[in-house]
Amino acid sequence: MKNRVRLLLTRLFVTVRVALSLSLVLTFLGCGESATPGRVEFRIPVEVHEITLGLVEDLIVTTGTLRPLESVILNVETPGFLVLGRDESGNRFVEGDAVASGTLIAQVTGEDARLAARLKATRQHLQSAEQEKDRREQLLAERLIAEEDVWRARARYEDALHDYETSMRTFEKAQITTPISGVLLVLARDMNGRPMADGQKVLQGFEVARIAPVDTLIADVDLVGPELARVQTGQNVRISHYAYENTLLPGHILRLSPMMDERTHTFRAEVQVDNKEGLLKPGMFIEARVVVDRRDDVIVVPRESVTQRSGRDVVFVIDGQRVSAREVQLGLGDDQSVQIQEGVIIGERVVIRGLETLTDSAKVRVIGS
Repeated sequence: MKNRVRLLLTRLFVTVRVALSLSLVLTFLGCGESATPGRVEFRIPVEVHEITLGLVEDLIVTTGTLRPLESVILNVETPGFLVLGRDESGNRFVEGDAVASGTLIAQVTGEDARLAARLKATRQHLQSAEQEKDRREQLLAERLIAEEDVWRARARYEDALHDYETSMRTFEKAQITTPISGVLLVLARDMNGRPMADGQKVLQGFEVARIAPVDTLIADVDLVGPELARVQTGQNVRISHYAYENTLLPGHILRLSPMMDERTHTFRAEVQVDNKEGLLKPGMFIEARVVVDRRDDVIVVPRESVTQRSGRDVVFVIDGQRVSAREVQLGLGDDQSVQIQEGVIIGERVVIRGLETLTDSAKVRVIGS
Protein backbone atom coordinates (compact mmCIF):
# COMPACT_ATOMS: atom_id res chain seq x y z
CA MET A 1 0.00 0.00 0.00
CA LYS A 2 2.73 2.41 0.88
CA ASN A 3 4.58 1.64 -2.35
CA ARG A 4 1.48 2.39 -4.39
CA VAL A 5 1.01 5.78 -2.65
CA ARG A 6 4.66 6.64 -3.24
CA LEU A 7 4.34 5.76 -6.94
CA LEU A 8 1.23 7.94 -7.33
CA LEU A 9 2.93 10.91 -5.68
CA THR A 10 5.98 10.55 -7.93
CA ARG A 11 3.82 10.49 -11.09
CA LEU A 12 1.92 13.57 -9.84
CA PHE A 13 5.16 15.47 -9.20
CA VAL A 14 6.51 14.66 -12.67
CA THR A 15 3.24 15.79 -14.28
CA VAL A 16 3.32 19.14 -12.43
CA ARG A 17 6.95 19.75 -13.45
CA VAL A 18 6.18 19.07 -17.11
CA ALA A 19 3.16 21.38 -16.99
CA LEU A 20 5.19 24.18 -15.40
CA SER A 21 8.00 23.76 -17.94
CA LEU A 22 5.56 23.97 -20.87
CA SER A 23 3.98 27.06 -19.33
CA LEU A 24 7.33 28.78 -18.97
CA VAL A 25 8.32 27.93 -22.55
CA LEU A 26 5.05 29.28 -23.94
CA THR A 27 5.38 32.45 -21.83
CA PHE A 28 8.95 33.01 -23.05
CA LEU A 29 7.97 32.50 -26.68
CA GLY A 30 5.06 34.88 -26.27
CA CYS A 31 7.23 37.58 -24.70
CA GLY A 32 9.84 37.14 -27.41
CA GLU A 33 7.35 37.79 -30.14
CA SER A 34 5.97 40.93 -28.50
CA ALA A 35 9.52 42.36 -27.78
CA THR A 36 10.78 42.02 -31.33
CA PRO A 37 11.35 45.72 -32.43
CA GLY A 38 10.55 47.16 -35.82
CA ARG A 39 13.27 48.39 -38.25
CA VAL A 40 15.36 51.33 -36.84
CA GLU A 41 16.25 54.19 -39.23
CA PHE A 42 19.77 55.63 -38.68
CA ARG A 43 20.26 59.37 -39.18
CA ILE A 44 23.64 61.14 -38.89
CA PRO A 45 23.72 63.79 -36.12
CA VAL A 46 24.92 67.19 -37.38
CA GLU A 47 25.22 70.82 -36.26
CA VAL A 48 24.19 73.58 -38.66
CA HIS A 49 24.71 77.29 -39.31
CA GLU A 50 22.23 79.65 -40.99
CA ILE A 51 23.70 81.59 -43.92
CA THR A 52 23.67 85.40 -43.55
CA LEU A 53 25.48 88.43 -44.93
CA GLY A 54 28.67 89.40 -43.14
CA LEU A 55 32.18 90.80 -43.26
CA VAL A 56 35.16 88.86 -44.57
CA GLU A 57 38.82 89.83 -44.83
CA ASP A 58 41.89 88.53 -46.58
CA LEU A 59 44.61 88.50 -43.93
CA ILE A 60 48.33 87.83 -43.82
CA VAL A 61 49.33 86.67 -40.34
CA THR A 62 52.95 87.12 -39.34
CA THR A 63 55.05 87.89 -36.26
CA GLY A 64 57.58 90.51 -35.28
CA THR A 65 59.33 92.42 -32.50
CA LEU A 66 58.51 95.91 -31.23
CA ARG A 67 60.97 98.78 -31.05
CA PRO A 68 60.72 102.56 -30.55
CA LEU A 69 60.08 104.85 -33.49
CA GLU A 70 63.14 106.85 -32.41
CA SER A 71 65.50 106.81 -29.45
CA VAL A 72 68.50 108.62 -27.99
CA ILE A 73 71.46 107.31 -25.99
CA LEU A 74 73.12 109.69 -23.52
CA ASN A 75 76.80 109.02 -22.79
CA VAL A 76 79.36 110.55 -20.44
CA GLU A 77 81.79 112.84 -22.28
CA THR A 78 83.74 114.06 -19.26
CA PRO A 79 85.00 111.67 -16.54
CA GLY A 80 83.80 112.29 -13.01
CA PHE A 81 81.22 111.29 -10.43
CA LEU A 82 77.71 110.65 -11.67
CA VAL A 83 74.68 112.20 -9.94
CA LEU A 84 71.23 111.43 -11.35
CA GLY A 85 68.60 114.10 -11.81
CA ARG A 86 65.35 114.49 -9.88
CA ASP A 87 61.72 114.78 -10.94
CA GLU A 88 59.37 117.59 -9.94
CA SER A 89 58.70 115.89 -6.60
CA GLY A 90 62.40 115.67 -5.82
CA ASN A 91 62.58 111.92 -6.36
CA ARG A 92 65.56 110.38 -8.13
CA PHE A 93 64.78 109.35 -11.71
CA VAL A 94 64.15 105.65 -12.27
CA GLU A 95 63.57 103.55 -15.36
CA GLY A 96 60.04 103.94 -16.67
CA ASP A 97 59.77 107.64 -15.78
CA ALA A 98 58.53 109.98 -18.49
CA VAL A 99 60.81 112.96 -19.21
CA ALA A 100 60.40 116.04 -21.38
CA SER A 101 62.85 117.45 -23.87
CA GLY A 102 65.57 119.49 -22.11
CA THR A 103 65.22 117.66 -18.77
CA LEU A 104 68.45 117.23 -16.76
CA ILE A 105 68.90 113.46 -16.56
CA ALA A 106 72.25 113.45 -14.74
CA GLN A 107 75.37 115.50 -14.15
CA VAL A 108 79.03 114.66 -13.80
CA THR A 109 80.79 116.32 -10.87
CA GLY A 110 84.23 116.21 -9.28
CA GLU A 111 87.73 117.51 -9.88
CA ASP A 112 88.12 115.84 -13.27
CA ALA A 113 85.03 117.56 -14.58
CA ARG A 114 86.09 120.91 -13.11
CA LEU A 115 89.59 120.71 -14.58
CA ALA A 116 88.25 119.66 -17.95
CA ALA A 117 85.97 122.67 -18.06
CA ARG A 118 88.47 125.27 -16.66
CA LEU A 119 85.43 127.52 -16.50
CA LYS A 120 86.67 129.81 -13.75
CA ALA A 121 90.07 130.42 -15.37
CA THR A 122 88.71 131.06 -18.85
CA ARG A 123 86.06 133.41 -17.46
CA GLN A 124 88.69 135.49 -15.67
CA HIS A 125 90.88 135.50 -18.76
CA LEU A 126 87.98 136.71 -20.88
CA GLN A 127 87.16 139.50 -18.43
CA SER A 128 90.78 140.69 -18.40
CA ALA A 129 91.02 140.59 -22.21
CA GLU A 130 87.77 142.52 -22.55
CA GLN A 131 88.92 145.22 -20.12
CA GLU A 132 92.26 145.53 -21.95
CA LYS A 133 90.51 145.83 -25.31
CA ASP A 134 88.16 148.53 -24.02
CA ARG A 135 91.07 150.47 -22.46
CA ARG A 136 93.13 150.40 -25.66
CA GLU A 137 90.12 151.42 -27.77
CA GLN A 138 89.71 154.44 -25.43
CA LEU A 139 93.41 155.32 -25.80
CA LEU A 140 93.13 155.05 -29.56
CA ALA A 141 90.14 157.41 -29.50
CA GLU A 142 92.37 159.89 -27.60
CA ARG A 143 95.16 159.28 -30.17
CA LEU A 144 97.55 158.13 -27.48
CA ILE A 145 98.43 154.70 -29.01
CA ALA A 146 98.78 153.24 -32.48
CA GLU A 147 95.93 151.33 -34.14
CA GLU A 148 98.07 148.14 -34.23
CA ASP A 149 97.96 147.96 -30.42
CA VAL A 150 94.15 147.91 -30.55
CA TRP A 151 94.14 145.12 -33.14
CA ARG A 152 96.36 142.99 -30.92
CA ALA A 153 94.08 143.60 -27.92
CA ARG A 154 91.05 142.65 -29.98
CA ALA A 155 92.78 139.43 -31.13
CA ARG A 156 93.59 138.50 -27.52
CA TYR A 157 89.97 139.14 -26.61
CA GLU A 158 88.72 136.86 -29.43
CA ASP A 159 91.07 134.11 -28.28
CA ALA A 160 89.84 134.46 -24.69
CA LEU A 161 86.22 134.41 -25.85
CA HIS A 162 86.86 131.21 -27.82
CA ASP A 163 88.48 129.55 -24.78
CA TYR A 164 85.57 130.59 -22.55
CA GLU A 165 82.95 129.29 -24.98
CA THR A 166 84.84 126.00 -25.25
CA SER A 167 84.89 125.74 -21.45
CA MET A 168 81.17 126.46 -21.35
CA ARG A 169 80.47 123.67 -23.84
CA THR A 170 82.63 121.29 -21.79
CA PHE A 171 80.78 122.31 -18.64
CA GLU A 172 77.43 121.82 -20.37
CA LYS A 173 78.50 118.34 -21.44
CA ALA A 174 78.75 117.50 -17.76
CA GLN A 175 75.05 118.46 -17.52
CA ILE A 176 73.43 115.53 -19.34
CA THR A 177 70.02 116.53 -20.74
CA THR A 178 67.68 114.77 -23.12
CA PRO A 179 67.03 116.28 -26.56
CA ILE A 180 63.71 114.41 -26.94
CA SER A 181 60.67 113.61 -24.82
CA GLY A 182 60.05 109.99 -23.93
CA VAL A 183 60.43 107.26 -21.33
CA LEU A 184 63.62 106.21 -19.56
CA LEU A 185 64.19 102.72 -20.92
CA VAL A 186 67.68 102.26 -19.39
CA LEU A 187 69.22 104.38 -16.64
CA ALA A 188 72.74 104.20 -15.14
CA ARG A 189 73.48 100.48 -14.81
CA ASP A 190 76.89 98.99 -14.07
CA MET A 191 78.65 96.20 -15.97
CA ASN A 192 76.54 93.57 -14.15
CA GLY A 193 73.28 95.29 -15.03
CA ARG A 194 72.64 96.65 -11.52
CA PRO A 195 71.44 100.24 -10.90
CA MET A 196 74.23 102.62 -9.87
CA ALA A 197 74.18 104.84 -6.79
CA ASP A 198 74.88 108.56 -6.92
CA GLY A 199 78.55 109.47 -6.67
CA GLN A 200 79.78 106.45 -8.63
CA LYS A 201 82.92 107.11 -10.70
CA VAL A 202 82.23 107.03 -14.46
CA LEU A 203 84.53 107.28 -17.44
CA GLN A 204 84.10 108.83 -20.84
CA GLY A 205 81.69 106.81 -22.99
CA PHE A 206 79.63 105.38 -20.12
CA GLU A 207 75.96 105.01 -21.12
CA VAL A 208 73.89 107.08 -18.70
CA ALA A 209 70.44 106.66 -20.22
CA ARG A 210 68.45 105.43 -23.18
CA ILE A 211 65.27 107.39 -23.88
CA ALA A 212 62.49 106.81 -26.40
CA PRO A 213 58.84 107.75 -26.88
CA VAL A 214 56.55 104.71 -26.55
CA ASP A 215 53.14 106.09 -27.53
CA THR A 216 54.01 105.00 -31.07
CA LEU A 217 56.07 101.85 -31.71
CA ILE A 218 57.44 100.03 -34.74
CA ALA A 219 56.91 96.31 -35.29
CA ASP A 220 59.52 94.74 -37.56
CA VAL A 221 57.75 91.83 -39.28
CA ASP A 222 58.98 89.41 -41.94
CA LEU A 223 57.16 88.54 -45.18
CA VAL A 224 57.89 85.73 -47.62
CA GLY A 225 57.94 86.34 -51.36
CA PRO A 226 54.28 85.64 -52.26
CA GLU A 227 53.10 87.76 -49.32
CA LEU A 228 55.23 90.72 -50.33
CA ALA A 229 53.37 90.97 -53.66
CA ARG A 230 50.10 91.51 -51.71
CA VAL A 231 51.38 94.06 -49.20
CA GLN A 232 51.59 97.82 -49.76
CA THR A 233 52.42 100.81 -47.58
CA GLY A 234 49.41 102.26 -45.81
CA GLN A 235 47.54 98.96 -45.41
CA ASN A 236 45.86 98.47 -42.03
CA VAL A 237 47.39 96.04 -39.55
CA ARG A 238 46.01 94.67 -36.27
CA ILE A 239 48.53 93.93 -33.53
CA SER A 240 47.97 91.48 -30.67
CA HIS A 241 49.98 90.08 -27.76
CA TYR A 242 49.21 86.96 -25.72
CA ALA A 243 49.27 89.02 -22.50
CA TYR A 244 46.09 90.85 -23.57
CA GLU A 245 43.43 88.43 -24.80
CA ASN A 246 40.85 89.76 -27.28
CA THR A 247 42.74 93.07 -27.53
CA LEU A 248 43.77 94.31 -30.98
CA LEU A 249 45.75 97.53 -31.44
CA PRO A 250 45.63 99.46 -34.75
CA GLY A 251 48.62 100.00 -36.99
CA HIS A 252 49.59 100.38 -40.63
CA ILE A 253 52.42 99.44 -42.98
CA LEU A 254 54.93 102.28 -42.71
CA ARG A 255 57.58 101.08 -45.15
CA LEU A 256 58.83 97.98 -46.96
CA SER A 257 62.44 96.92 -47.26
CA PRO A 258 63.81 97.26 -50.80
CA MET A 259 65.93 94.10 -50.45
CA MET A 260 65.63 90.53 -49.21
CA ASP A 261 67.41 89.23 -46.13
CA GLU A 262 69.91 86.75 -47.54
CA ARG A 263 69.98 84.77 -44.29
CA THR A 264 66.23 84.27 -43.76
CA HIS A 265 65.08 84.77 -47.37
CA THR A 266 62.33 87.11 -46.13
CA PHE A 267 61.45 90.76 -46.66
CA ARG A 268 61.23 93.20 -43.76
CA ALA A 269 58.12 95.35 -43.28
CA GLU A 270 57.85 98.12 -40.68
CA VAL A 271 54.45 98.45 -39.03
CA GLN A 272 53.66 101.65 -37.12
CA VAL A 273 51.60 100.76 -34.04
CA ASP A 274 49.36 103.11 -32.03
CA ASN A 275 50.28 102.50 -28.38
CA LYS A 276 48.67 105.48 -26.62
CA GLU A 277 47.29 103.19 -23.89
CA GLY A 278 50.81 101.99 -23.13
CA LEU A 279 49.96 98.28 -23.24
CA LEU A 280 52.88 97.32 -25.47
CA LYS A 281 56.54 97.62 -24.56
CA PRO A 282 59.68 97.76 -26.74
CA GLY A 283 61.12 94.28 -27.19
CA MET A 284 57.77 92.47 -27.08
CA PHE A 285 57.15 89.65 -29.57
CA ILE A 286 53.78 90.29 -31.24
CA GLU A 287 51.42 88.88 -33.88
CA ALA A 288 50.51 91.13 -36.81
CA ARG A 289 47.50 90.64 -39.11
CA VAL A 290 47.83 92.59 -42.32
CA VAL A 291 44.44 93.40 -43.90
CA VAL A 292 45.09 92.80 -47.61
CA ASP A 293 41.43 93.05 -48.70
CA ARG A 294 38.05 93.54 -47.01
CA ARG A 295 34.48 92.96 -48.20
CA ASP A 296 31.26 93.69 -46.33
CA ASP A 297 27.64 92.55 -46.85
CA VAL A 298 28.61 89.35 -48.67
CA ILE A 299 27.51 85.73 -48.11
CA VAL A 300 29.82 84.29 -45.47
CA VAL A 301 29.93 80.78 -43.95
CA PRO A 302 32.18 79.25 -41.30
CA ARG A 303 35.38 77.86 -42.78
CA GLU A 304 34.62 74.46 -41.18
CA SER A 305 31.45 74.08 -43.29
CA VAL A 306 33.49 73.79 -46.51
CA THR A 307 34.92 70.38 -47.38
CA GLN A 308 36.47 68.65 -50.37
CA ARG A 309 34.68 66.03 -52.43
CA SER A 310 36.39 64.71 -55.58
CA GLY A 311 38.61 67.79 -55.69
CA ARG A 312 35.68 70.22 -55.47
CA ASP A 313 34.74 72.70 -52.73
CA VAL A 314 31.42 71.48 -51.32
CA VAL A 315 28.99 72.46 -48.55
CA PHE A 316 26.09 70.31 -47.29
CA VAL A 317 22.78 72.19 -47.19
CA ILE A 318 19.90 70.97 -45.02
CA ASP A 319 16.93 69.85 -47.19
CA GLY A 320 14.22 68.54 -44.86
CA GLN A 321 15.66 65.48 -43.14
CA ARG A 322 18.36 65.07 -45.76
CA VAL A 323 21.37 67.04 -46.95
CA SER A 324 22.15 68.29 -50.41
CA ALA A 325 25.78 68.48 -51.52
CA ARG A 326 26.41 71.84 -53.20
CA GLU A 327 29.52 72.74 -55.13
CA VAL A 328 30.47 76.33 -54.23
CA GLN A 329 32.80 79.02 -55.51
CA LEU A 330 34.88 80.58 -52.73
CA GLY A 331 35.99 84.19 -52.42
CA LEU A 332 37.94 85.95 -49.66
CA GLY A 333 38.49 84.12 -46.42
CA ASP A 334 40.56 83.50 -43.35
CA ASP A 335 40.88 80.71 -40.78
CA GLN A 336 37.44 81.46 -39.32
CA SER A 337 35.13 82.28 -42.25
CA VAL A 338 35.00 82.34 -46.03
CA GLN A 339 32.95 84.15 -48.67
CA ILE A 340 30.66 82.06 -50.92
CA GLN A 341 30.28 83.64 -54.35
CA GLU A 342 28.06 80.94 -55.89
CA GLY A 343 26.19 77.84 -54.69
CA VAL A 344 24.06 78.92 -51.71
CA ILE A 345 21.58 81.64 -50.78
CA ILE A 346 20.80 83.61 -47.64
CA GLY A 347 18.64 81.75 -45.12
CA GLU A 348 19.77 78.23 -46.00
CA ARG A 349 21.45 76.13 -43.34
CA VAL A 350 24.79 74.44 -43.88
CA VAL A 351 26.35 71.65 -41.86
CA ILE A 352 29.32 72.76 -39.74
CA ARG A 353 29.91 69.60 -37.66
CA GLY A 354 29.40 65.97 -38.50
CA LEU A 355 30.03 66.36 -42.23
CA GLU A 356 33.04 64.04 -42.40
CA THR A 357 31.00 61.03 -43.52
CA LEU A 358 28.15 62.86 -45.25
CA THR A 359 27.15 62.09 -48.80
CA ASP A 360 24.56 63.67 -51.04
CA SER A 361 20.97 62.92 -49.88
CA ALA A 362 22.15 61.36 -46.62
CA LYS A 363 19.57 61.45 -43.81
CA VAL A 364 20.57 63.65 -40.86
CA ARG A 365 19.39 64.69 -37.43
CA VAL A 366 20.06 68.33 -36.45
CA ILE A 367 21.40 68.69 -32.92
CA GLY A 368 22.54 71.69 -30.93
CA SER A 369 21.20 75.23 -31.27
